[in-house]
Amino acid sequence: MTDLATSPDLDAAMERYRVELTGYCYRMLGSSFDAEDAVQDTYVRAWRAFDRFEGRSSLRSWLYRIATNVCLDLLSAGNKRARPMDFGAPQHQASAVLNERPEVTWLEPVPDGRVLPQTADPAETALARESVRLAFVAALQHLPAKQRAVLILREVLAWKADEVATLLDTTVASVNSALQRARATLSALRIREGEAADPLDAEQVKLLERYLSAFEAYDISRLTTLLHEDAVLSMPPFDLWLRGREDIAAWHLNQGSGCRGSRLLPTTANGLPAFAQYRPAVSGAGHTPWALQVLEISDGKIVGLNAFLDTDRWFPLFGLPEQLDESYEVQQGA
Repeated sequence: MTDLATSPDLDAAMERYRVELTGYCYRMLGSSFDAEDAVQDTYVRAWRAFDRFEGRSSLRSWLYRIATNVCLDLLSAGNKRARPMDFGAPQHQASAVLNERPEVTWLEPVPDGRVLPQTADPAETALARESVRLAFVAALQHLPAKQRAVLILREVLAWKADEVATLLDTTVASVNSALQRARATLSALRIREGEAADPLDAEQVKLLERYLSAFEAYDISRLTTLLHEDAVLSMPPFDLWLRGREDIAAWHLNQGSGCRGSRLLPTTANGLPAFAQYRPAVSGAGHTPWALQVLEISDGKIVGLNAFLDTDRWFPLFGLPEQLDESYEVQQGA
C-alpha cells in the first residue's frame, strides 16, 4: 500500500495530472466538457478504488488506466465528434442552407490552458500543440476507440509499447498492430498542416493584425486577400461549410452581413490563433458575443475559418467578457 493511502496530499498528488489527463481525454472524446467530466469521473473512481492501489505502477500510470476506461465507456455507443466538413461536399453561398445539428455532433474547441501542461522542452510543447489542433483531433475521431488510445499514448505521450499493453490489458504485438492501422487511417485522411499560435512568428503576427483590421472594418475585399484560395469557412452548430475565397466573401457580404461593425478580441484555442467576435448589440449600446473564431494558418495564408457560434458555452469557458461596452471603443481608439 502506498503512503498516499492515508495522506491528505492525495488530492494534491492527483491534481498535478489534471491538465495532461484533460488533454488526453479531450483527444479521445473531442469535447471540452466531456473531457473535464471524464477527468472528474477518473478522480472519483480513483478515490473509491485507492485502497486496492498497491503501487505496482506509478500513480500517473494508474490514473491514465482509469481515464482510458472512462473514455472507452463513453465511446462504447460509437459516438464521435465531427466537423461540418465530415458531412459531405461544401455548399455554395447562393444556395446555402443553415441546418442546425445537436451539440453532441460537434468537435469542440478547447482553451490551451485546460489541455496543454507547462513544460520546459520546446519540442514537447510543439508536439502537444500539434496534437490538439482541430484537424488532428477531428482525424482521431475516425479511429476506433482503442486505436485512438494507442495512437495518443504512443505517438503523442511517448509511452512505450509494453506500457500501453499493460494499461490496455493486451499484448505488445496487439499494440503495435493497432498503432500501424491507426497510422494508416490518419495518413489516408491527409490532415492539412496548420501553424501553431504560440509562439507566433513575425509574419503570423502581421497576418493576424491584417485580419483583425480587415474584419473590424468589414473590408471583405481586403480580408479575402488573406485567405488561401482553397480556404474553408464553417459555423457549428450548422453543418454548412463553404470553400474558396469567392463563396466566403459572398457569404460575408450577404447572409453574414450582420457581422458588419463587429469587434474582435485575440485569444487562442487548440494551439491555434483565435478571436472572440462581438457583433453590435441590438440595443445599439456596445457589442454582444457572436462567435469564437479559430483560425488555421498555413504558408502565410488563412486556410480555415472556424466560427463556433454557441457563445453561451464557449465564452465563459475561455474567460471572455459577456459584452463589450463603450470603454472598449475608447481603448481601441487610443
